[in-house]
Amino acid sequence: MNIQKLVLTKGSSPLFEFSTKLLSVPAVSVLQSCGMKHFPAPPTYDHVEIPERPKLRFVDKVPYYAPGIKAPKMQKKLRLMRGPEPVHNFLIHKQYGIMALGGGRLKWQHFEMMRLAIGRKIDPQRMFAVWRVDSPWQPLTRKGQGQRMGGGKGAIDHYVTPIKAGRIIVEVGGKCEYKEVEGFLRDVAMKLPFQAMAVSQEIMDKEKKEEEWREKNNQNYYTMKYVMQNNLGGCQRWMSPFDFKFLGKYL
Repeated sequence: MNIQKLVLTKGSSPLFEFSTKLLSVPAVSVLQSCGMKHFPAPPTYDHVEIPERPKLRFVDKVPYYAPGIKAPKMQKKLRLMRGPEPVHNFLIHKQYGIMALGGGRLKWQHFEMMRLAIGRKIDPQRMFAVWRVDSPWQPLTRKGQGQRMGGGKGAIDHYVTPIKAGRIIVEVGGKCEYKEVEGFLRDVAMKLPFQAMAVSQEIMDKEKKEEEWREKNNQNYYTMKYVMQNNLGGCQRWMSPFDFKFLGKYL
């Protein structure tokens, strides 16, 4: 800011004087430039190979037995649905799929529902789907309506496939993004007889890191393992062996 004083005179005698304030503004140079926005390049799927049969294959309703062999009966074996899945808990093609969040059984009708629903939505030219579970193999028996108790085990009614938590049920891949398959995978997961969710490789990696972080940074001293081992509140009286095995994580 500059202050300047001005004096008006008449002859040699000054009449009056006044001061002015001048604001010094720095010079601003405006240079217009035009350009294009930068967007990241779309992912390439050159490494993806579409199989010869991209759609899900038909699943047999009854397992095949050699001629002359009677179909065996089986107990319920609920342990086949308890706990986490130790083997088929990852995506082979590292893309997308449906993962079970709890234990249950899949009937042949569920296989048909998944096959038809996914077959209508995928593009066979650039997508494919594969099963990650076996066809129904465990027999379930049932007696006819109105029969009295006793008389031995009933006849085989239908076959099921037992599923554990964390099992990958079906896998979808190809030259596509997760947003393209997320919608119909979520719809199929909601129709299953147990809790399931649509997953991608990024989602599974993120959940695994979050679980490791929670376990590492846990500040609660009274964990489920500590409570059960020290019998706090007499909890061991009503806990089952599976609670001690899975620490109350899986029902």
